[in-house]
Amino acid sequence: MEEKTHFDVIIIGGSYAGLSAAMALGRSLRDVLIIDNGQPCNRFTPHSHNFITHDGAIPADITDKAKTQVMAYPTVRFCKGHAVSASAQAGGYSVLIEGGALYSGRKLILATGVRDVLPDIQGFAESWGKTLIHCPYCHGYEVRDKKTGIMASGERGFHIASLVNNLTEELTILTNGNDDFSKEQIAKLQKHNIGIEQEKVVSILQKNGEIKGVVLADARFLSFEVMYAAPLFEQHSDIYRDLGCERTEMGHIKVDQFQQTTVNGVFACGDCSGMLRSVAYAVATGNIAGAMVNHQLVQEDF
Repeated sequence: MEEKTHFDVIIIGGSYAGLSAAMALGRSLRDVLIIDNGQPCNRFTPHSHNFITHDGAIPADITDKAKTQVMAYPTVRFCKGHAVSASAQAGGYSVLIEGGALYSGRKLILATGVRDVLPDIQGFAESWGKTLIHCPYCHGYEVRDKKTGIMASGERGFHIASLVNNLTEELTILTNGNDDFSKEQIAKLQKHNIGIEQEKVVSILQKNGEIKGVVLADARFLSFEVMYAAPLFEQHSDIYRDLGCERTEMGHIKVDQFQQTTVNGVFACGDCSGMLRSVAYAVATGNIAGAMVNHQLVQEDF
């Protein structure tokens, strides 16, 4: 049998958002191809939280169960591979896979996620996603009442501190050499007994991802059990650029309330399109994208 190469919808990215979109489309009997390279951003995190019915589950277990359920719909197919480029063509879009395979679809959903750009600090990568975390909602409850550091400054550091303040009485912000708090912010931090350390962090002492503390540029050692950080990120895929999709000032793919990008027929969902990096957000935006793509197809065909 000849391999199918044309679909109603191609979804690039097969984690929470992409699978959620595929389920919505599969249930409407749309021919769907999911392309995924198996490199989700949260693969370093041992447990996922704050997603009802799966609180505390291993992230890969959630994905595996979701994939099994999605692939039960007969019109959905899965391609393990890396999508290297995409372009507009008559009646839709074409997607090139590493290795040369070419697929086409009437609509395209980008669920490509983001990639964290970790700072060059010894011990950072080894701790990331374990005891060096990004989100109080995703991980904060599990590390409550622990001696906590926040490696961030300015608005981002102040925001994280305001959220974490409710979870621990031992809290210090590590500005890593930056001094960009306003007088009002400093006053509030002092009011809540939140320390501010401006010396640069040279290394993070850890064992198997369990943080012991940090070494500063002046050779001092500060003890911590857990730390929050807000590293920079970049889009995991440049395909949005191939298609001419606009980005927001923060670097996300720009979408409207229905997950439609600035390019007609191209939708985006999950981490690549919004700042709320959680499983619940990815699933929700994927579901919206799938439903809206089906709605667009209905409008064209009915």
